Amino acid sequence: MSKYEQDILSTVNLHGRISVMELARILKVSDQTVRRIVKPMVAKGSLSKVHGALVSTQNVLDPPFLARMAQNRAAKVAIADAVAGRIPDGSAIAIDTGSTSGFIAQALRTRKNLTVVTNSAFIAATLSMEEGNRVFMAGTQLRNHDGAAFDRAAYDVIAGFSARTAILSASLVHPSKGFMVYDQCEADMARAMSDIADQTFMAVDSTKFNEAQTSPALRLPGLAEKDVLITDRKLPAAFRSLPGDAELVIAGVKSHENSH
Repeated sequence: MSKYEQDILSTVNLHGRISVMELARILKVSDQTVRRIVKPMVAKGSLSKVHGALVSTQNVLDPPFLARMAQNRAAKVAIADAVAGRIPDGSAIAIDTGSTSGFIAQALRTRKNLTVVTNSAFIAATLSMEEGNRVFMAGTQLRNHDGAAFDRAAYDVIAGFSARTAILSASLVHPSKGFMVYDQCEADMARAMSDIADQTFMAVDSTKFNEAQTSPALRLPGLAEKDVLITDRKLPAAFRSLPGDAELVIAGVKSHENSH
C-alpha cells in the first residue's frame, strides 16, 4: 500500500465518512488525485463510496477499545482536529490512553517531526509509522482491553521525559468534582504526564459531562490558566465555571456527521 493510500485509509477511518473535496483539502492534494487513488481501493473493498463521499469499511464492533472509538465519533473527530491544530510541527507531547486520545493521534499524523511519549500501544503504533517522528512507548505490560501500560516502567519513562503539551482525557466530568476516571492508575498517569509538560490539553466530548453522583471515581488534576479544555459543545449551565482561568475551546462538528 502506498503512502497516499495509507493516508487516505487512515483519514477515512478516522472520520467514518468524508467527502472527496474535504479529503483532498486535508491531504493537500487535488480532488482528481484522490479520485484516482481511491478507485482501486473501493474496488478492493478497502473503502466504499456513496454520493461523492468515502465511507469507512473498518469493523469496530468487537474489541472494547475500538467499540468506544465508534461512540460519539463525530464529536471526537472534531475535538481531535482542534487539538491537532494547536500542536505545531516539531513538538514534544505526552498522550494518555483512551478513545478520544486515539482519534487525536490519528489527527496528529498531519504533523511532522513530533516527539511523543505515550502509555498506549494504539497511539504509539499510529504515530511511530510517520517519518520524522520519535515515539517512546511507556511501559511493557499492556492491559488486555485497551493496550495501555501502567506498570512501574511506564511511570519511569514518563518521569524522564520533558514535553511541551500533555494531552489528557477523562472518563466523566462532574460540575464540582471536575475531571474524573475510575482507575487509580489512570489518575496517577494523568498527574505524571501533567507534571512533565508545560501545558495540559484536556480533551473530553460532551457526553462525559454528568451532574449525577459519580461514585466510585477519582479526580484528575484541575486546569491552570495556561491549560486548555477542548470539547464539542457549549458547556451546560452547571459546568460553566469548570474551566476556571483555563482557555475553553468548542470544536465544531460537521453537520453531515452530527446525528444530534
